[in-house]
Amino acid sequence: MRRPTSLSLVAALVAGAFIGVGGGAATYAALSSGDTKTVVRQVTVDDSQSASSSSGLSVNAIYQRTHKGVVEITVSGRTQASPFGGSGTQQAQGSGFVYDTEGRIVTNEHVVEGAQSVSVKFWNGKSYDATVVGTDPSTDLAVLDVDAPASVLSPLALGDSGKVQVGNTVVAIGSPFGLEQTVTAGIVSALHRQMTSPNNFTIDDSIQTDAAINHGNSGGPLIDSSGRVIGVNAQIASDSGGNEGVGFAIPSNTAKSIVSQLIDTGKVEHAFLGVALQDASGANGAEISRVTANTPAQRAGFRGGDVITQVDGKLVDTADELRAAINAKQPGDTVSVTYTRDGKTHTVRVALTNRPS
Repeated sequence: MRRPTSLSLVAALVAGAFIGVGGGAATYAALSSGDTKTVVRQVTVDDSQSASSSSGLSVNAIYQRTHKGVVEITVSGRTQASPFGGSGTQQAQGSGFVYDTEGRIVTNEHVVEGAQSVSVKFWNGKSYDATVVGTDPSTDLAVLDVDAPASVLSPLALGDSGKVQVGNTVVAIGSPFGLEQTVTAGIVSALHRQMTSPNNFTIDDSIQTDAAINHGNSGGPLIDSSGRVIGVNAQIASDSGGNEGVGFAIPSNTAKSIVSQLIDTGKVEHAFLGVALQDASGANGAEISRVTANTPAQRAGFRGGDVITQVDGKLVDTADELRAAINAKQPGDTVSVTYTRDGKTHTVRVALTNRPS
């Protein structure tokens, strides 16, 4: 797909879902201001949470408790110069939520990508200029800093996305089509989905919901029945380009880790091995389908067809488990990796690097 060179007037969805790209995978649109192509995969997890009909606050009570912490974000960016001369400034719009009393706002990376200026509108209709503290394309998260009075800052608490169950009531609040303070409700319809981030890495454990999310909901909170944020709305599956009841949110446990790093240093570093993976056929382990050049994997001598079975002595049964094991490390860490090749078992030490942009 072509990625546009300018920001659209309203944060736009790619209009439509596309042909599947691999077993059980389909390509969907991000709730973004651009033609970002994303992939959502169904993942089977042995200890997946069972369905739950959780009770809690009413939708109205959730809204009353949380709506003052939800904001509308307007981003201005400059288009590329025209071959006929000149350039123009256009706007894109998304959502976000107040993270703390210091004026930090959480949203999606794709909402603020390429921003020259950012404005944040609060529940009382007043807008304030904001600066980008940092972004992480690998998880599609960003943090803004807004110079607003304490009287309008109502931080939302992050819940534990690891405790979310299928069937839990959830509420999405944001600015679909620029209609600020819009609330929609639904349930958690699935867990452990995988989304592809703006820079083509995997976002694991994404939350699927049937709560309506549309153009402009990007970066807004997905809230549980206790009024806590359990996800950051990011993508939908759609044939029409609008809501069809399948939306996806970045889990709050991922957001908690990434946001704290962005606040501390303005950037996030992810450990990187440098392989494309798939589950091993007919056996446990993660099979390497491709080794990227000039990466730790290539330097360690890995080849396509190798099956990784352990990291630091811990068994690895699937490609997802290997990704999780590497993600738990830091750039610069050295890990022991056990793999099989042509029926023989080998163990090597691998020095991980920082994930490329």
